[in-house]
Amino acid sequence: MATLKELRDERLRKLEELKKLGIDPYPSKANRTITLSDITKDFEKLNGQQVSVVGRIENIRKFGSIAFLVIRDQSGRLQLFLEANKVENLDVASDPSRLGFKELNLLDNGDFIEVEGTVIKTKTDEISVDVKTLRILSKSLRPLPAKQDGFVNKEERLRRRYVDMNVNLDVRDRFIRRSKFWQATRDYMNEHGFIEINTPVLEHATGGADANPFVTHMDSLDQDFYLRISHELPLKRLIGAGFEKVYDIGPRFRNENYSDEHLPEHVAFESYTAYQDYEGGMKFYEDMMKQVTSRTWGTLQFKIGNFDINLDQPWPIQKYDDIMRENYNVDVFNPNLDQLKKILADNKVELDGEVGVIRAMDNVWKIFRQKSAGPFWLIHEPVVISPLAKKDPNDPRISQRFHPIIAGTEMGNGYSELNDPVDQLNRFMEQQKLRDEGDREAQMLDIDFVEMLEYGMPPTCGWGYSERFFWVLEGVTAREGVPFPQLREGIDEVTKSIYPEIFKKNV
Repeated sequence: MATLKELRDERLRKLEELKKLGIDPYPSKANRTITLSDITKDFEKLNGQQVSVVGRIENIRKFGSIAFLVIRDQSGRLQLFLEANKVENLDVASDPSRLGFKELNLLDNGDFIEVEGTVIKTKTDEISVDVKTLRILSKSLRPLPAKQDGFVNKEERLRRRYVDMNVNLDVRDRFIRRSKFWQATRDYMNEHGFIEINTPVLEHATGGADANPFVTHMDSLDQDFYLRISHELPLKRLIGAGFEKVYDIGPRFRNENYSDEHLPEHVAFESYTAYQDYEGGMKFYEDMMKQVTSRTWGTLQFKIGNFDINLDQPWPIQKYDDIMRENYNVDVFNPNLDQLKKILADNKVELDGEVGVIRAMDNVWKIFRQKSAGPFWLIHEPVVISPLAKKDPNDPRISQRFHPIIAGTEMGNGYSELNDPVDQLNRFMEQQKLRDEGDREAQMLDIDFVEMLEYGMPPTCGWGYSERFFWVLEGVTAREGVPFPQLREGIDEVTKSIYPEIFKKNV
């Protein structure tokens, strides 16, 4: 079997031969009148009509004076039928990218072409285009893996996702659904009178979540900035500015490790509604998640791991305090660190670094969460672990915070937002003390945000979810759920051997 380098060398030879013939193998213009799937769907109407189609060659079969090519565009695949006496000859004067039948041997699987011809059915009843003119649009130098060979090595797939999506079409389809997911999110918000406003990625002080930020430097100001870990504080400034319904969708960055549910960079959505509390928010966002799910996947029933999920029902409500007391005998208002550590150890949960009461309690809760199919709403987490949420007026120990739990995962996060500037400052000070003691995930003191609250912000409900919602219902890990996940930089030995002038120090 030929090596990749040998196959590439042969394609380079064909490229040079095309150029010697005066052919431009990389023209800028292509002409398409119809997609391949539309020909298949509307054959009866298009039979005998002239069309111009484009695509990547998947297969070439030549038998003397006739040939069959199969091409694919994003919509599907189609057969091309070529006869030597019907295909127009090479004529670089009229079109420098046009090939004749004789030049078919200079084409390979993976090349992009354009053909013009008549829609027909062959003798074997195959819908095809009877080719009149043939143009090359792009000469490929590396062959795609054959489908029968598969392309299953995870590291290779994630590094060369463009190959993965050509060979494994289900992966490409996933990212079409991902686009629908975010479009459905926008549609729901826009249909309900929300305004999308993009907020800064670079911030002097970053907040809105318990996460370790990335740090960068802006040369023009000679100051360090943080990449945002949340959209929250800028969006709430907009509520203070007089907007009543705002949202943003975009990337956020958390300098944390990879897991099946987490990526350091991922896309997230957050929204804020003035004059709404968490109870009104639960109803609104439950309806939203159902609509987004239905528009993305066309169903509200899912099999995810061992969980059978039915979102098509009213979602019950459970309280944080009840769950922790009934399942682990933990008093969340007077937590005992030694008790929490023992529960974690008994459940074989190991945490890196310094483990405080708040972090330990959160991870005990996660033991329960990960076994829960849902859907249900979790409410009334202690104020101590919700520094941006309002206290409940009936019990100042608990917050007006709400999470949907689905398939063992927190699918979102919402609050009745804290708008008391004195209370907010005190909570920021508590968080800053934790940072000073070494907790890199504690929230920063943002005095500008406190000043905004002093000017006044109305009662507000905030809510958001990340693309984890998509990953879970899609049934994939975080890395599989994004087109181009970050990986440790690496260049394989084949590439080094192909470009020795670049990698001569390493070969």
